[in-house]
Amino acid sequence: MNLKILPLLVLLTVGLSLFASGCTGPGNSQTNESTGQDVEVTGSSEPITVAVSLLPQVEFVEKVGGDKVKTVVIIPPGADPHTYEPSPKEMGEASEARMYVTVGVDMPFEKVWIDRFESINSGTLIVNSSNGIKLRELAADDHHEGEGAEEHAGELEVGHEETGLDPHIWTSPANAKIMVENIYEGLAKVDPGNKTYYAQNRDAYFKELDSLDARIREKLEGKKERNFIVYHPSWGYFAADYNLTMIPVEIEGKEPSAEDLAKLVDLAKEKHVKVIFIQPQSSTRSAQAVAEEIGGEVIAVDPLAKDYIANMDNVSDIFARNLV
Repeated sequence: MNLKILPLLVLLTVGLSLFASGCTGPGNSQTNESTGQDVEVTGSSEPITVAVSLLPQVEFVEKVGGDKVKTVVIIPPGADPHTYEPSPKEMGEASEARMYVTVGVDMPFEKVWIDRFESINSGTLIVNSSNGIKLRELAADDHHEGEGAEEHAGELEVGHEETGLDPHIWTSPANAKIMVENIYEGLAKVDPGNKTYYAQNRDAYFKELDSLDARIREKLEGKKERNFIVYHPSWGYFAADYNLTMIPVEIEGKEPSAEDLAKLVDLAKEKHVKVIFIQPQSSTRSAQAVAEEIGGEVIAVDPLAKDYIANMDNVSDIFARNLV
């Protein structure tokens, strides 16, 4: 071989090796922050856009998806999910989503949104995060759920019919785990190359949710009067999980009558309830009226906050402090 050609061949070989390694693209091996393990992944380095209905779902998606996802929230902070109408701008922002995670339970806006969404982007995977959750009914159970239910079952239900299923599934950490599993399965379907990465993130978040559940049980342990009054019945799944009794002010989505308020005041006095819980998105007029009658106060707890675990820790602290 001509010795003058040898350096050129060496350079060509090195160049081809570097080119071949570069063709695999970034992200073929990365460290899972939750486990510290290296995970082999494939696919595009661009994050997957995932649309969600509510803020609490953001943490679920981001904990599973890590840096592989970008979330778009359809119902913005402070908006009422029962009445909100997405703007054309928000429709446009969500139109690129490869996956849309719904609550999937009696939220009328979701059906409207899905119909519009599919007309814009028919290739989007729709994930119903309530799949596998044992759903509870709203009105009839709200006033007599949990310990001591037999004592006042139906007291505030005269003349009121059930209004459907309770959509507030995420207020139970046990339900949150099922929602997270559904999200994982959706991500694994739209991005199978990163399935192992998503599975490890899911398992790490499951441990966080199990720890949250244990903390809540410890806070509520030993409480004798396990009754609480809320304006809007958002905490039914939470109450069912932790053997509490939720008593809502609002009935069938409407302000209570004078007769209902009188019964509610009597029940609050009987059960030694001194706090009326509201959420920032709700009216406070009736809650303030009941609080004045029982010599109590109104305290805000938000079921729609973004940082799920931090918010549930905060909410359970407030409940624990105000249960007898």
